[in-house]
Amino acid sequence: MKITAALTDDAVLAELGARIAARRIDLELTQATVAEQAGIAKRTLERMEAGKTSALSTLVRVLRVLDAATGLDSLLPESGPRPMELLKQRGKARQRASGKRAAKASNKPWHWDEKP
Repeated sequence: MKITAALTDDAVLAELGARIAARRIDLELTQATVAEQAGIAKRTLERMEAGKTSALSTLVRVLRVLDAATGLDSLLPESGPRPMELLKQRGKARQRASGKRAAKASNKPWHWDEKP
């Protein structure tokens, strides 16, 4: 089942629990093994897999054991810089180009009465 905004909270929890159970089974781990490695009670993992509420820290611990914690980054991606911050970082933008200046042919100083 795809998790969408139309699902109720209970339906989302049930789907997450089913996915946790499926991942555990794919890794051929027992509930007791995952619970022990996560530092939680086996009953807590049973409740989580059944779609019951649990602490966020418990979810993170279980996901670490199931090697799925890296997926949390895509759950709520880090926000980028705001437009005003980008402008401040950019500094003052040049308004025009001055062009290349010709190199002087001689090193003698220029005088007012000379023509270029």
